[in-house]
Amino acid sequence: MSKVEIFDPAMCCSTGVCGPSVDPELTRMASAVYSLEKKGFDIKRFNLANEPAVFAENHAVNKLLHEKGPDSLPITLLDGETVKEGKYPSNEELAKWFGVKAEELTEKPKVRLKIDLKPLK
Repeated sequence: MSKVEIFDPAMCCSTGVCGPSVDPELTRMASAVYSLEKKGFDIKRFNLANEPAVFAENHAVNKLLHEKGPDSLPITLLDGETVKEGKYPSNEELAKWFGVKAEELTEKPKVRLKIDLKPLK
């Protein structure tokens, strides 16, 4: 089974889909990753702001960042090999790598909220 790792630029949260003006590309990426994870595929995203050690420890990512700087982000690795830099993989590319249909990657994550309305004592 394929393994995809996506190394994101520094963002305020793990998906980048927060705040008043959300980049539609980040929303698409979050939906695709969510759909693939839900199906049990090995796909992970790493945020430079929250996980800098992962960037430093990965030889391919570290090398690209030293050679080309932060403009090389996002960086996508497929089975440890760099397959994309400077932009996110398309749904078609992700579908090909995981053997699914691109249409399957558009499911929006559902936010689950649990409220406990027990009275305070």
